[in-house]
Amino acid sequence: MNLVRAELERLSARRFVQLMIVLLVLAFGITAATTLAGSHQPSAQELSSARQQAIEARRSMEVSYQQCLARRDGISTPDTQDYLPADCSDMDPAQQDRLPIASDYLSGVFNFAEQAKPLLFFLIAFLVLFGFLVGASYIGADLNSGGVVNLLLWRPRRLTVLGTKLGTLLAAMLALAVVASVAYLATFWVIGQTAGLAGRLDGDFWSSLGAIHGRGLVLVLLATASGFAIATLGRHTSAALGVVAAYAVVWELGARLVLAIVDARRPEQLMLSTYVGAWLSGEVRIWDSQLCRRNFSGTSCEGFYTLTWRPSLAVLLAVAGGLTVLAFAAFRRRDLN
Repeated sequence: MNLVRAELERLSARRFVQLMIVLLVLAFGITAATTLAGSHQPSAQELSSARQQAIEARRSMEVSYQQCLARRDGISTPDTQDYLPADCSDMDPAQQDRLPIASDYLSGVFNFAEQAKPLLFFLIAFLVLFGFLVGASYIGADLNSGGVVNLLLWRPRRLTVLGTKLGTLLAAMLALAVVASVAYLATFWVIGQTAGLAGRLDGDFWSSLGAIHGRGLVLVLLATASGFAIATLGRHTSAALGVVAAYAVVWELGARLVLAIVDARRPEQLMLSTYVGAWLSGEVRIWDSQLCRRNFSGTSCEGFYTLTWRPSLAVLLAVAGGLTVLAFAAFRRRDLN
């Protein structure tokens, strides 16, 4: 009997895996039903009113920008109640990331182009949790029940057996994540077409959404491998849950508080969650009070630094890869009786 086929059958037969799939489908159904119930296709009158409001908002931005330029050039003196920044480029409509559009002024209308990314982030978070729990329970239950020992009697090669288990698990998780994400996004695209607005679905939108989706799939695989590795090291599913809970409480919460009290420099770089966020979004801007405190030139200081996806991926790969290597090394020498 093929070892990969045997592992696929064992994986699909686990009640915990079946329960997690049911919860996944249930979460998708509730999200889609809630979105559908709270959305409607806008009428011609609603669209006309929203477009007019967007035009007026853009015109107001242009007026404020011109007032700022006039004050800067000494042409006019603004009302003391009006806030105008020292740098007028902050108010330049041409330099804004996003200008007001008609959909901003539509109430109770689902816009797929605007909501697709938040919905995808929600899906990725669920799949990361799904992969970690399934990965931990898959190997943890076998180690605790003696299933691995029985398997080694049939195929007495430890690393081959463990590697096949991990490879089968990752392949199954990748297939499930791809199918689930495609079905998930397709469902909300249909809702946008039939009970809301599709929005602006240009090449930039799809390329950005595809990049997030690809990075999300990598994160799901890394979380799955990490859960598998920690449970292998601890010989039980609860070991993986305990490690994650301890890390979240002791480091992400406790250490973050201590570092804030002692005013440590760039404490966010010591947190794994920071690299997860930077990897998923492509980059994150993080506030560091000491950047401006050390600025003695008298020039303006934003106080932000940027963390991009490349070092974030390196950190995540190092953590997941290191745990996996340790798991295989421990499994090779461990007494399984």
